[in-house]
Amino acid sequence: MTELNKRLGSMDYDGLIADIYPKLVVSGGTIRKLAEAATIKRGTILAKSSGTSGDGKLVVLGTAATGDEVLTANCILCDDVEVGTSDDVTVPVYLTGCFNTNKCIVADSYTMTEADKDALREGGIFFKAAAPAL
Repeated sequence: MTELNKRLGSMDYDGLIADIYPKLVVSGGTIRKLAEAATIKRGTILAKSSGTSGDGKLVVLGTAATGDEVLTANCILCDDVEVGTSDDVTVPVYLTGCFNTNKCIVADSYTMTEADKDALREGGIFFKAAAPAL
């Protein structure tokens, strides 16, 4: 009973989540292995592979599609993850929620399009600018 008031941990607010509505929904997804190992950061927008050569796996939004693959903005990565060159990685992703546009990440030299925002909005992901944390 003496341990009931002990601090168990802490959380630092990173500003990714901008509002409590719509409610956050977290699920699992599979990120495709990379040509070169890398760390993919929390807040990265992921696209889902579909089309005749699609495999249903996730890649960073802005990654070039191969063959007849179609990449559609789908979800946001919950936590930093190491992705290697030999195996796909199962990760937690946000399927719905309201996020700060300034904290979301896409591939280098890629700018999120209105079509990307529409695809995310259709799935329940919304964006708004949030004030910096005090």
